[in-house]
Amino acid sequence: MTRQEEKRRLRRTIRGLEERLSPRYLEESGRAIAARLLAMPEYRAAGTVFCFAGIGREVDTRPILEHALAAGKVLCVPLCTGPGQMELRQIIDPARLSPGAFGILEPPADSPAVRSDEVDFAVLPCVTCDHAGHRLGRGGGYYDRFLARYRGGTVLLCRERLIREEIPVEPHDYPVPWVLTERGLYEDGVPARLG
Repeated sequence: MTRQEEKRRLRRTIRGLEERLSPRYLEESGRAIAARLLAMPEYRAAGTVFCFAGIGREVDTRPILEHALAAGKVLCVPLCTGPGQMELRQIIDPARLSPGAFGILEPPADSPAVRSDEVDFAVLPCVTCDHAGHRLGRGGGYYDRFLARYRGGTVLLCRERLIREEIPVEPHDYPVPWVLTERGLYEDGVPARLG
């Protein structure tokens, strides 16, 4: 089996697991993950934050988006511009996000662009990951391309019940230093302290 086939199989497995998670667990784990993220010193110190806008069964990032804006941070979210291509765009109101490519919430097309080297802290999604930060995304390569050029602080948000320690990786897959679940923060695979 090729790495691509392994990834497709794992995505199907995780989607099946995700569908069986209770609404209560989704809500409680999402709330705990957001609270833990807001406590991270790296987030608190960041002037510019890049964060995905969670949809469906993803971690609800609205509390993060709203907190970043209320704290006076420059906040940017992804805007899909083509297959595998996204730009970082600044937002001032999460209510202005609307479904775009693949149903992902996106900013208006005229939102100001932000360069990746301007970002101090990035919050990324995944379908699943391991505690060491090897992520499995949806397969479009959007975040792999971002990670190839970004050098700032980065955290993956993943529910603990979706973590898998066997993630198929390829040379273009970049590990992320921090993984945040409802149970806590992991740095390079090791439980870390917040604050």
